[in-house]
Amino acid sequence: MAGLAQSHRAVYPTSDPASWGTSGQASVTWGGRWYLVAWDLDRDDWRTFRADRIAPRVPTGPRFIPRELPGGDVAAFVTDRFRGSDASGGWPCQGEVILGLPAAEVSPYVRDGVVEELGPDRCRLVLGSWSWIGLATSVGRFDADIEVVGPAELRDAFAHLARRSSIAATGVSTHLVYCES
Repeated sequence: MAGLAQSHRAVYPTSDPASWGTSGQASVTWGGRWYLVAWDLDRDDWRTFRADRIAPRVPTGPRFIPRELPGGDVAAFVTDRFRGSDASGGWPCQGEVILGLPAAEVSPYVRDGVVEELGPDRCRLVLGSWSWIGLATSVGRFDADIEVVGPAELRDAFAHLARRSSIAATGVSTHLVYCES
């Protein structure tokens, strides 16, 4: 990603042959992959591009004055993007539960959530995710009783997962399937 003050024309190998223009701002790693954080000249918006999926086009574009990233911090910007969040810094879906486990057993497995001890065998967990189903499954990994404090969307996600789990456990679907002979 040399020459970050140089506009670049690039293309994803699977995209249409027309290239797109970017003003590359930073190269970062996330989950073991390199990404280019760039201003997309065609979409007039910030984007992250997997470095292993882009190829430079010649000629490159004109020089540019680097823009300031939303929030001013490339690490926070990339984290928010991969969370599915805007510049608010939080997850799009955030919920609160009471778990029937000591806080000391929960906290090592919660990276960016908050664990509060409520007693020797109970704790409050506030956690976020990109979806309500994702949040419910994240909480459900703990082998413990769960009390949903809120919001209602999290309770609904648990109900949805309970229906799916019931079908998986019994092999009986509540949906009728008709087949023509």
